[in-house]
This record gives sequence, C-alpha cells and structure tokens, in this order.
Amino acid sequence: MRFTSGKTGNRFPFAPDRYPMPNSRRQFLRHAAGLSLTAAAASVASGVWQSADADDAPPVRPPGALKEDDFLATCIRCMRCVDACPNHAIKSLPTSAGAHRAGTPYLKPREQACMLCSRIEGDYLRCTEVCPSGALQPILKTIDHVRRNVQMGVAKIDFNLCYSYNNYTCGTCVYACPLQGIALRAGLWERPIVNEEACIGCGLCERACIRYPQAIRVQPVPRNAPNHVAVNDAQTSPTLAPKGAPHHNA
Repeated sequence: MRFTSGKTGNRFPFAPDRYPMPNSRRQFLRHAAGLSLTAAAASVASGVWQSADADDAPPVRPPGALKEDDFLATCIRCMRCVDACPNHAIKSLPTSAGAHRAGTPYLKPREQACMLCSRIEGDYLRCTEVCPSGALQPILKTIDHVRRNVQMGVAKIDFNLCYSYNNYTCGTCVYACPLQGIALRAGLWERPIVNEEACIGCGLCERACIRYPQAIRVQPVPRNAPNHVAVNDAQTSPTLAPKGAPHHNA
C-alpha cells in the first residue's frame, strides 16, 4: 500500500458524442464556472452539505480521538497536538463552539488535511504521541493500525458538483487518497467511489478537490472508542509510504 504521485496522465471526456468538450481554455473555464454556480445552488437548496462552520456542527477530531463524550472529559486543552502537527492541520475550536468544546483540537480539511505524518520520522502519528491525557490514543504509522483505529470522518461526494459526474473527468481526489483503491477508487470515467467502511476521514481528497465549492467533503461520524491492537503485532504491518512512492494494493 503506497501513496501515489498524483499524476493522472491523459483524461478523456465521457460520452464525447453527447457532451462535446469546449475547444478552447476560455470556453472550458466559462462552461465550468456556469456549472459551478448551478451545482452549488442545487447543493445548498437540497441541503447536501452540513455546514462545518456551524457552531452546533460536530467537529472533525484528530486521529486517535476517544469517542466524543470521553474526549471532551479527557482533553486538557494543552494544544500540544496543535503544535506537533507537521502539516499544521490541527486547530483549536473557538469560543463560539461553546464552553464544552472551546479549545479542543479539530481539523478543517479544506484548509489543511491530515497527511498521516508521511515523510515524518517516528513510529507514531505525532499528535497522538505527544498527547499527555490520553484524549488522543497512540496510533502507529502502519496501514493496519491506522485502518483499525482511525476514523476522523467519512468522505461524501456531491454528485451535482463533481466534474467526473458532470461531463468531465478529473480523479484528483482519488489520486490524493492514501488508501487509494480501498477507501476511494475511480469508477467509469474516473468517477470517485467512496468505501465508507474503509474511509478514515483524513481529508486529503477534500484538500485536493479542484472544485469550489468542493465536490467531496469529510463529514464527522459518531466515533467508537479505539479498538487497540498490540504494538508488536502492528509493527509487522507495512508503514504508510511517502506520497510519490509506487502504489501497491494490500
């Protein structure tokens, strides 16, 4: 299992006889802008997205977080995870989130996603390694341990917005996924397909999405307490490789 380079190669429009592609960059941009406005309005009207900025919206927690009630009772708001994150993806919730949540860590994938400490030295995800209270349980940087113990959220696709479902092909989100082929794969015409059971909610797909509003977003999900595996057993699993290494299915 490896990160992929993100190089997508040539792309082809689907059903070209029915959906002819614009023959110039200017025409493409004009067409895409019109599609964006129409799709965004449809998404808002249908209530597809839950606003991540709403004060009562559940936050996307860092990897290894306890279930929410236990997390809130255990987190001491020390900000060590915020400082330790090598990708600066972890932030602290503002006071507008309420006294019970203010100061606790969360992620906003559109701004910065969790890269699972790729290319960072050490055996554990940094944020989980420095947590002094146990609100973030230690997570080994192995595929098996991450898949079994990390569930920050789940990626959801807005088919009204996604280029690959609207006359063009893209695939950017698929190539950004560290669990490509397991959590997120490309179907016909590179339409992204999410396996919600395997998605860990890292947000790299959302961060990579070239649409605005983004066509794929990480939505928080109710978290169960981490299902720990023995460290000695987990160390036999392959580690998460740096982005750009060859991709191999597990």
